[in-house]
Amino acid sequence: MVAQHVKTVFQEKYRGVGRMLIACPDRPGIVAAISRFLYENGANILQSDQYTQDPEGGMFFMRIEFFKEGLEDKIDDLCQAFIPIANEFGIDWKITRASQPKKMVIFVSKEDHCLQELLWNWRAGDLNAEITMVISNHEDSRELVESLGIPFHYLPVTPETKLEVEKRQRELMEGNVDFIVLARYMQILSPYLVEHYRNRVINIHHSFLPAFIGGKPYDQAHKRGVKIIGATAHYVTEELDAGPIIEQDVSRVSHRDDVSDLKKEGRHIERIVLARAVKWHIEDRILVDKNKTVVFT
Repeated sequence: MVAQHVKTVFQEKYRGVGRMLIACPDRPGIVAAISRFLYENGANILQSDQYTQDPEGGMFFMRIEFFKEGLEDKIDDLCQAFIPIANEFGIDWKITRASQPKKMVIFVSKEDHCLQELLWNWRAGDLNAEITMVISNHEDSRELVESLGIPFHYLPVTPETKLEVEKRQRELMEGNVDFIVLARYMQILSPYLVEHYRNRVINIHHSFLPAFIGGKPYDQAHKRGVKIIGATAHYVTEELDAGPIIEQDVSRVSHRDDVSDLKKEGRHIERIVLARAVKWHIEDRILVDKNKTVVFT
């Protein structure tokens, strides 16, 4: 099975490797305290990235990747031991095991280019994730998904059944999800779902907003003679397409490109941008600061 092969590869590659994410008010001594803590607990730092908004009154962000023999059995003890330091510096933090695959649920509608890209990256061993299911309001992707041994759930949505469907989605995902990817899922999530999965729902869309809002954005863009098109991946919030941005990219186009050319290039950018955002989320490279992100790549 593809899933078991991917899991085994990452377990071997990252055995004993942990990741620590740090966010707190900046002050002297943070890096020293964390480095000393890891050293005293038998861990060796493999990689360290940090960023401060302002050394006087700003926020400090840090990502550390470290190795500790037998981490898989000792991570709870390590977390418990870090609590006094976290309290001292007012740190918002988490420690994760790099070998542990994150449970990913994909939502999709009819267009499958983003779904295809995620599945390709997963099968190629580039995403340390367990795709626990794909949920769709259309049947179009069932054969593709089930051919890979991934459960596919068809849940059609109407304005009248929206809340009922979202309750069913949560029931299906209970205990089977760490984060959700909206791979061109053409439904607006209600606060009922967004609140429950805060900073754990990644969306992708074209970057014409707010210039070409509403239907047929590529037609609108073509009529205006745009010269650059792009895509944006972000975390979902209650405000439509206004959540913390994770990744963006653009491509130049010209008067020679018709609407179909724009759509084709747009799909290509969407695939790449979403795959990057998902990979960075899986690898614990993203820290959310209000409505912005700090991404250590």
